[in-house]
Amino acid sequence: MNQERVNQDVVSLFRHLTLGVYVIGVAHGAERDAFTAAAVMQTSYQPLILAIAINPEHASYPILRGARSFAISVLGQNQMLLAQRFGTTATPGADKMQGVAWRTARLGAPILSEALAFFECAVKAEMPAGDHRIVLGQVLDGAILNSGTPMKYADTHNLDHSAALYPATF
Repeated sequence: MNQERVNQDVVSLFRHLTLGVYVIGVAHGAERDAFTAAAVMQTSYQPLILAIAINPEHASYPILRGARSFAISVLGQNQMLLAQRFGTTATPGADKMQGVAWRTARLGAPILSEALAFFECAVKAEMPAGDHRIVLGQVLDGAILNSGTPMKYADTHNLDHSAALYPATF
């Protein structure tokens, strides 16, 4: 079996991991952005620390670095359109948050009002991880916002490669 085929098979296994789907909101000064992520995990109880992964080429990364904080909005199974909206690259100069109900966390990051829950985090550290950066954030706040069942990454049917199917027009 060739290496490319092995890699495709292994990548398909990622959909079997029990990952959720989240929208990570960032804001610094007048700039704000958000992106869909499946790579969120708890790393510590004392203090409460969550880890996210972000592509440093993403428009949100410099905002995150400047703000040193982020908010995680937990998506429900019925929120595929939100996952797609924030999982695609927006037209330059477009505001992904426009037309979406959201509020500001204490440190300024956007939280989606329709999310099931949210966490607000202050950045404590970051490190390289292949084509992404791992960012550790200490949880400062959080709450359940709405009832429902969390979306699993497997429910997205390869959202990572859906930009061509769901082009961003906002």
